[in-house]
Parts: sequence; C-alpha cells; structure tokens
Amino acid sequence: MNGMSGSSPAAPAPSPSSFFQHRHRHGGMMHMTFFWGKNTEVLFDGWPGTSLKMYWVCLAVIFVISAFSECLSRCGFMKSGPASLGGGLLQTAVYTVRAALSYLVMLAVMSFNGGVFVAAMAGFGLGFMIFGSRAFRATSSNSHTEVQSHC
Repeated sequence: MNGMSGSSPAAPAPSPSSFFQHRHRHGGMMHMTFFWGKNTEVLFDGWPGTSLKMYWVCLAVIFVISAFSECLSRCGFMKSGPASLGGGLLQTAVYTVRAALSYLVMLAVMSFNGGVFVAAMAGFGLGFMIFGSRAFRATSSNSHTEVQSHC
C-alpha cells in the first residue's frame, strides 16, 4: 500500500495522443480541418444530425445568433450615460449576453463545418451592415462623424 492506508492504485494517465484521437459516437474522427456536408454536430451532441432540414435550421440559428450579437454590440445599450446602478447593471447584462452569444458562435465554428462558418460570417456581416455601417445611417447636418444607433 506504499505507506498510505486506504489508498488505491491510481489509474494510468491518458497518453497525449489520445486527446487527438477522440472518436464521436458514430465512430468517425473529429474533424480538424474544414469540410462541407450536412452530417455534422454543432454545439450539442447529435445536433443537427444527418437531416438536411435540421442542418438548414442549424445554419439559420447560427446566422441569427451572430447577427443578434452584432446588434447588441452596436446598439445604444452599451453607450455611456449618467452614472447609475440600474444603468450599470443593464450594461453588464447586455455585455454578458453578447459575450455568451459570441462564444457560442465561436464554438459552432469550431465544428469546422464550412456551412456553419459561412452562416456565422454572413450573420456578423449583415448585423454590421444594418447596425454599424454607413449603409443605413441617417446623416445629420451637424456632424458626419457621429455614429448613430439603429435600434
């Protein structure tokens, strides 16, 4: 017992290469390069699976999450205003939700599915075009450098 009472022998440590040989429940290797196809898993085990309809739902969800994340980062919720506890709590809550959504999109892109990547970039791009670019900004006669909110 190696001088310790009640201790059991420790299990051997996993080899470093075992982390890179993680197998999905379908028996295939985890993708480490971009690939195209509907048979993927994004964010949750088994989602969207092998259904083409669910793959399109997955792409739409990723698109909306990325566009909404861009909306939250560009809207007036994050702008400074008078010091108040309520305003600070609202800013903190919006910032936390925006960060969480951005991390969800990052994790989805880490599935290495090309469609998911394109949906995420399209959502961020459209969100920026609507909420942050000059395309929909109303120009004021006072100042042309002022950024206006579209929310």
